[in-house]
Amino acid sequence: MSKWYPKNGRVIFHLDMNSFYASVEMAYNPKLKGKPLAIAGNPEERRGIIVTSSYEARAKGVKTTMPLWQAKRLCPELLVMRPNFERYRKASSEMFKMMAEITPYVQPVSIDEGYMDVSHCHHLGSPLDIAKGLQFRIKNDLDLPCSIGIAPNKFLAKMASDMQKPMGLTVLRKRDLKTKLWPLAIEEMYGVGQKTADKLQNVGIHKIGDLVDANTFELKRILGINGERLQQRAKGEDTSPVDPDAIYDFKSIGNSETLREDTVDDSTLTMLLRKLSRKVATRLARKEVVGQTVQIMIRYYNRKTITRSITKSTYLSSETDIFSVATDLFELHWNGEPIRLLGVTVQGLIEKSQVAEQLDLFRYQEQAGNEALHEVVEQLTTKYGKNPFQSFTSSVDKDQPRTSFQKDFLDDFRK
Repeated sequence: MSKWYPKNGRVIFHLDMNSFYASVEMAYNPKLKGKPLAIAGNPEERRGIIVTSSYEARAKGVKTTMPLWQAKRLCPELLVMRPNFERYRKASSEMFKMMAEITPYVQPVSIDEGYMDVSHCHHLGSPLDIAKGLQFRIKNDLDLPCSIGIAPNKFLAKMASDMQKPMGLTVLRKRDLKTKLWPLAIEEMYGVGQKTADKLQNVGIHKIGDLVDANTFELKRILGINGERLQQRAKGEDTSPVDPDAIYDFKSIGNSETLREDTVDDSTLTMLLRKLSRKVATRLARKEVVGQTVQIMIRYYNRKTITRSITKSTYLSSETDIFSVATDLFELHWNGEPIRLLGVTVQGLIEKSQVAEQLDLFRYQEQAGNEALHEVVEQLTTKYGKNPFQSFTSSVDKDQPRTSFQKDFLDDFRK
């Protein structure tokens, strides 16, 4: 089998689950199979957003992030379900466990995708045989479809996995770039968002092949160092390793949430800031990290988005401290116009064990008391499922998808 494995190269898989949330729901309820199904943050509200949809729904034009009312207009028979994150977490963990049984070099990227380095798996057969076996097992054991890209590096593997869905197996070698990769539109290239695509198209770069032939200095002028990096990847070059510990390499923790409707109501916005601060504090505690910088994000009714941050002299981790700083930032920078989305992020993270905070004599009693209070509130929150001291009325959508859901449990499969 060594003939299938390059002596001085790598064999990388990118595994991408197909329509993951919808597929999981279909696995739990086979009656949903073959029907147009969408997972939405708030099915009862017109402003609910499509999180993902089945391929039957996509055939009718339903797309991720599309407003629910628009999706139903395109597909009146659309079935809509709320997300069941615990269900998706369990399926994700099982999928990554299967990957890890093949090789220890597994790098989760999100809840439904990850990389594998199978360069040293000669004893298991050819890369294509390994990929077929893994795809079959995930389908057979979990009843979930996936696509796998096989290539000499992560970028090409990622591009390959997108080429055939659902249940695709695609090999993308460097000698195939001219026919398989370069004819693709520039916005289909991994790492190129809409703003970057617009900038490239403005200088005549419409296909990935155009990027290969572009002047490197011109690219750096337009996009900075990222321009040169994108060009190298378009040429099929990517030396980044499959890093199993990459999930621990994070520098910020944040949450954002979309309101049911654009609002200028102070109490609604304050409650949302408090809720986001609590969620960030919970995740900081889970990761046992603290940070010095707090950033808020404000998205207005017209989609204009601003971010503002401040760095404090001490490290922050508690809900109270984060909320206090976030509120000050908000009051300073909100222009009074209706708000659609708010976000709170703590940046500049380090492990709590690295911080040897010296409590002075005059603040020790105060901090010890606050810590005890936080513990009591946390116990009550765990018992009752919510903070009993919070208002029981809120216009914030509790089931909108959270931006940070995907990162906090990607190492669960190791346990």
